[in-house]
Amino acid sequence: MELKKDSNAVSIDMLLIVHSEKRRAAQGAHSDRPADPGAPPQRRGGLQGVGNGIRRWQKLEGNDLCGTQLTVEVHARDAMPQLFKKFSLAKRTCIQGLQVDKNGNTRPRQPGGKDTHAYPWDRSSLKSMSLDLRQFEKLDTYASQVTVKSGLEELVSDLLQEAHSDLEIVRAIWIWICHHIEYDIEAAQEKDRQAFKPTAILQTQKTNCDGYAGLFERMCRIAGVQCVTVPGYSKGFGYQLGQSFSGEFDHAWNAVFLEGRWHLVDSTWGSGLVDSSTSKFTFLYNEFYFLTHPALFIEDHFPDNKNWQLLKPPQSLRQFENSMYHKSEFYNKGMLSAQPQTSIIKTVNGKATVTIESCAPTLFMFMLNGKQEHGLLSLRKNGMKLDVYPPTAGTHKLQIFAKGNSEIYSSVLEYTLKCHCADMDVRLPAELHQPVGPSWFSEQMGITKPSHPEPVIYTSDGRCSVSFGVEEGISVLASLHGDDGPVTEETQRRYIFQLHREKRTELKVQLPHAGKFALKIFVKKRQEPGNYLFVFNYLICCTNTKVNWPVFPESFGNWGVDNELLEPLSGVLPANRNVPFKLKLHGVAKALVKGQDTWPLTLSPEGYWEGSCSTAGCREVYVMVLENANHSFYSYILKYQVNAQ
Repeated sequence: MELKKDSNAVSIDMLLIVHSEKRRAAQGAHSDRPADPGAPPQRRGGLQGVGNGIRRWQKLEGNDLCGTQLTVEVHARDAMPQLFKKFSLAKRTCIQGLQVDKNGNTRPRQPGGKDTHAYPWDRSSLKSMSLDLRQFEKLDTYASQVTVKSGLEELVSDLLQEAHSDLEIVRAIWIWICHHIEYDIEAAQEKDRQAFKPTAILQTQKTNCDGYAGLFERMCRIAGVQCVTVPGYSKGFGYQLGQSFSGEFDHAWNAVFLEGRWHLVDSTWGSGLVDSSTSKFTFLYNEFYFLTHPALFIEDHFPDNKNWQLLKPPQSLRQFENSMYHKSEFYNKGMLSAQPQTSIIKTVNGKATVTIESCAPTLFMFMLNGKQEHGLLSLRKNGMKLDVYPPTAGTHKLQIFAKGNSEIYSSVLEYTLKCHCADMDVRLPAELHQPVGPSWFSEQMGITKPSHPEPVIYTSDGRCSVSFGVEEGISVLASLHGDDGPVTEETQRRYIFQLHREKRTELKVQLPHAGKFALKIFVKKRQEPGNYLFVFNYLICCTNTKVNWPVFPESFGNWGVDNELLEPLSGVLPANRNVPFKLKLHGVAKALVKGQDTWPLTLSPEGYWEGSCSTAGCREVYVMVLENANHSFYSYILKYQVNAQ
């Protein structure tokens, strides 16, 4: 070895034989001083517990070596082979994300111009680099099944068996952590530093956010991939809309250096979630936080150093606090945008409107102050529209949920409604469920070409008729629901009379009084067991205080799907009157009306069964049919009540 000095530089002539730690780990190489798998990662900062699981970032002493670890063998000048390299330590160099300063110390390169993404998000991808997640299917399955045998080096070595690029290495480490490490709420609250060391994490398979980030960084460094831990503020567990951030940082995540620039990951939030009511952790893998596009990552992550936003221009803390927060499920379920673009909405004349655009038909629901009330949610082909009418003045919490491929609705948006004055004239029925009005979903369920495509029906006389096409084999059920008046559970269906004509179903509706009512529509396949499924409802509005319609007649199972009732439509007949009857009945041999006596109905040339009946001396009147001339018994198909004298 020869040391030369001059006024500008120090140069050392030596032979370097370099072994990457990635190769050493994969091959199980040994050294004179094996690395301690439980040693904490060497980084500039650490997270210090301060109570309630919140961490404070502090400077630590020591060199900042976050790059690929190297084993360097130094041989004498006369050693074989005779291979020499000359290094100038006076100049600053950058090697694959590492910067070497004039003192020989290395640290991760700070993000530069090529790391920043155009802002805002252009909707082309949720990721910061082009990915086809299908390419990871085999690797993900393998990595999620790898078990801890001894230490961290061996775990990384096992993961590298199926990872052949830096991207695949990062993916394998991400998948393993997200599927094996549980968020440790108790350790976070007790400020247990031991719980965040790699050895302790591997033993308990529990940690907190700084433990997740530290473990991720350590494993990446062992595998030869540049990675740093980024502290900052987050809109995570316990976050309240509109809150301010100050003092200690409450979260930590990672940045990894891939394909020449930095990318963001959060393995804590990728692994699962904490139930706010039980404070219990549940493994629930979230792909969103792997290489998240910076324009989306900034919605709930604000780093201590603005450079780690990877945005141009970067956001201020105040912008972060006031910006609209779209939850990860908003993007996971294909949402593209929402209006208004502020988390606090002021009502106008007691009303607030929210719209969402999605890339595919999606089911939505909402809750206002924890209840599915006081709103009209209509589905659109690519999104939804929600009109909300807070019942009182003041501040209200509005949550919007979306349903993807699973049967679970996930929260995607939250708003705070500021209502100066409630509209007391808008009182929606408590039974008005979501969605309101026909849509792509009702068509998917077998209801097509509705006569009323809009969700609200206005009637001046308290009567209306709604019709729609029904696919073959689908049975329809309807019920009417209001908050006031004589409508009870037994009579909810008696204010609706259902008719069928040429593959179309007609619902004749008579309201018991003025007000607002929910007309619920249910369907089921006739040949399949089970209950009817709710599809949608209409809101029927009537302001005529003179409205007082009776129920329709009660129909029985033998009332044919293609039968038609023309008169009498009222299910309550006057006493001591001759009442005319006119019906269209299919596939019957005879028909009659039975009260105190029996009156036959005759078949007219137009195909209607007609006749009359006296209501004198009876409380009930029945329409009966003989389905086959060879039969000797009649079946009940309709039942009327007779007013008391």
